[in-house]
Parts: sequence; C-alpha cells; structure tokens
Amino acid sequence: MQAMNLDIRTAVVTAVVLIVIGTFLAVASGVKAIKQGQHLLYYRKRQKIMNHGWRMILFGVALAVAAFLVWRFGEPAVYRVFPPTSTITQTPTVTLTPTITLTSTITLTPTITETPSVSPTPFIPPALEVEFSGVVTPQPDAAFSPIQFARKLTDFNQPKEPATEFKNPIGELFGTFDYNNMLDGSQWTALWYRLNDMKLICYETAPWNGGVGGYGYTNCNPPADDWQPGEYEVQMFVGTTWKISGSFTIAGTPPTSTFTPTQTRTPTVTRTSTPTRTLTPTRTVTVTSGPSFTPTPRPPTATYTQTRTPLPTSTMRPSLTPRITDTRWPTLTP
Repeated sequence: MQAMNLDIRTAVVTAVVLIVIGTFLAVASGVKAIKQGQHLLYYRKRQKIMNHGWRMILFGVALAVAAFLVWRFGEPAVYRVFPPTSTITQTPTVTLTPTITLTSTITLTPTITETPSVSPTPFIPPALEVEFSGVVTPQPDAAFSPIQFARKLTDFNQPKEPATEFKNPIGELFGTFDYNNMLDGSQWTALWYRLNDMKLICYETAPWNGGVGGYGYTNCNPPADDWQPGEYEVQMFVGTTWKISGSFTIAGTPPTSTFTPTQTRTPTVTRTSTPTRTLTPTRTVTVTSGPSFTPTPRPPTATYTQTRTPLPTSTMRPSLTPRITDTRWPTLTP
C-alpha cells in the first residue's frame, strides 16, 4: 500500500477549512446560548448563559481572524522553515486489481417484530404517596423536556457527553431536563426503574423549589451491583400526574460489592477489683501503770529500804565482842 503524500499547500488549505468550521460552530453555539438566555425569567441565569454566548461569538471571530492569517501567511512562513526541494515522484507501472468480488446476494431480515400491544401508564407506588409533603396544587400545564443522561453536569445543569448507553462500572448517573410552568411547593417525583425485573433502584420526591422555569436534573447513585446490564427508565411526575419518561441502556457486568468485615477489638470483660477498705489509723494507746522504772543492778550495799543507821554511840553493847561459838542466830543482813 502506497502512503499518501501531503504537500504544504494542501496542509494549509486543510487547516484553514478546519478553522472555518470551528468558527461557524462557535458562532452558532453562541447565538443559540443567547437565544436560550433571552427566554429565562431569572436574571442571574439569563446573564450567565448570555455571557457564555457572547464569549463563544468572540471566540468564533478570533478563529476567523486566525483562518485569514493562516491562508494569507501560512504557506510562505512554512517555506521559510522548510525550503522546497525537487523530489522524484514514483509512478506505479502496473496496478493489480481484483477481477471478481463475491458479494452476498441474500440478506435475511426478521419478518416479525414483537412489540407490546399495551403500554401501561406510569404511576407512583402507594408507599411513596404517603411521603408527599407538598402543600401547593401543581400547575396542570407544567412541562418537562426530554430527559438526557450523562455521568457529569456542567455549571448550567447541562449534561457532559450525554449518551443513551453506558458501560459498567457506572457510579452516579444524572438525568437532565428543562422545565416550565412549575410552582414552588408543589410535589414532584422521579422514579428510576430497571425494566428487566421492574425493580425501583432510585427515587426522589420532594416539594419543588426550582422556580417557574430553567434547567434541572435528577440523579441516581445506588450500590454498584444494582447497575445490572439491561434497559432502564426514568419516570417523572408532578403531583401524581405522569409527565415524561426517558430510557437508557447499561452494558457490561457490574463489579461485585463484597462485604469486608472490619476486625474490631472485642473488649475483654475484666473483673474490677473491689477497692479494699483502708483502715483509719487508730491512736495507739500505750497503757502505762505509772512511771516506768528501769531496774538498776543493786550494788552490793543496796538495801530495799532506808534503814536507820544507829549512831556510833548507839551501838548495842559495843564492848561485847561475841565469839563464834557464842552466836546462836545468824546476823541479820539487810
């Protein structure tokens, strides 16, 4: 297969065409935003959208100027950097072409398509009606635009990369819409159904607080394993009156949410020791029976009682010196 050669002039023309296309898209987007903003009742929303539109128009003007500059000065500027050189162009002498191409002559198409004969009108489950808290009667001519689905929203509650088919893992999905003739305080409800088994995976119902007109959204963020592959539908109600429905498709197997038990430390019941009763120090009474005496060793001459020492002159019979044989009684030793 021979590679296609792209000369400098063709590249410049291609770049100019792409810039011109970008110019028209930017200007068209700006004009559309300005027209949408003129129909809004809220001043801040209207100013935001109109400013965004003017910025897109200015961006388109800048692209137009860039296209003119590239067309006027692009090719000479490139030739200054890459001067032209003579090249030899090889031309093929023989081109082999297939002589016979086998094509399928018969295409089988399904002859019968099964379609449901009766489409039931959406309704609010009675278990949800008991949660209604709106006190204002809804406007009969309240209206919603077709619902667009996306994974993310812009600052103006508009979908980023809207689609009708999403691949697992999903996470959170948004359904965006325009609304008009709404009354604050009137009840509104959004129900998210999986049509395979008609399971209600998300819902929200509350008194309306978004004003008469503008941009709104409803979101759904269930567990990961609730996004089973299949068809889904979002039903929107004002009061108990169904207004509009939107559908999308989920493809792929969702991640399985496994329960990981968290190891918790079980406190061991310990027996709390009963505080012991501290005895109050009591006054120790030392029983004394009078002054204590320290026994003193008696000297050889100590006597129990003080005896009256007779005067030298009172010595009984000092002149009598008894003999040993004459002593009948032992002498009294104190």
